[in-house]
Amino acid sequence: MYLTRFRFNTHRSGARKLLSSPQALHAAVLGGFPELLPGDPVGEPGGPRVLWRVDRNAKAEVFLYVVSPERPELTHLVEQAGWSKADPEIGWRTHDYSGFLDQLEAGQTWAFRVTANPVHSIRRKDGEPTKLTAHVTPRHQAGWLLKKQERCGFEVVRRQDADPALPEIDGYELMVHDRDNTGFDKPDPRPERKGKRMRVPVVTATFDGRLTVTDPEALRQALTSGIGRAKAYGCGLMTLAPVG
Repeated sequence: MYLTRFRFNTHRSGARKLLSSPQALHAAVLGGFPELLPGDPVGEPGGPRVLWRVDRNAKAEVFLYVVSPERPELTHLVEQAGWSKADPEIGWRTHDYSGFLDQLEAGQTWAFRVTANPVHSIRRKDGEPTKLTAHVTPRHQAGWLLKKQERCGFEVVRRQDADPALPEIDGYELMVHDRDNTGFDKPDPRPERKGKRMRVPVVTATFDGRLTVTDPEALRQALTSGIGRAKAYGCGLMTLAPVG
């Protein structure tokens, strides 16, 4: 497995175009893997796959993170939306991720970040099929992640100074930010609307916090196969960093 960081040059029109379209950026990311053809699956169900995420730290500091089974070749991205790779600090850098994954152990504490598509299935009336519906409030979005933690092999750290009078969900070292529900446009596949475009709603939220490893193998799977849905649109990639 490999972890790659690419820095966008936000002065370039190509960068602005990619950052405004998750669909176009997904295609650009997959273009970095010569063995993948358009339409090919990006990984076996439940197994390692190509994951990506955009972090907007500042207007002029926007990074693309990619986790992948193979090492990517991103010259096309540099030419379209990046900086000269002569300086690796502002081009792209790829690291062997397997060694880090192998060192995960129960009891370790890490800072984490993940951008996700927090959704749940609901049934509005008895007898109706369930329908996927997005969580739209920070509280419900945080609750969505907390429900994932056991299966994904970690526990979000509880705050030691939490007020016991507050709801339990407020007692975690967890912040929800960069919430978005704009979605994106794509060609409408319906024959009667040939040439038209349709809106694809995608609700996303970014979670920052601290976690403790409870099941290293389950966490490795979450880090390499993603968490939640909408992975093709920049969701599901969790990264870890040393605390402090």
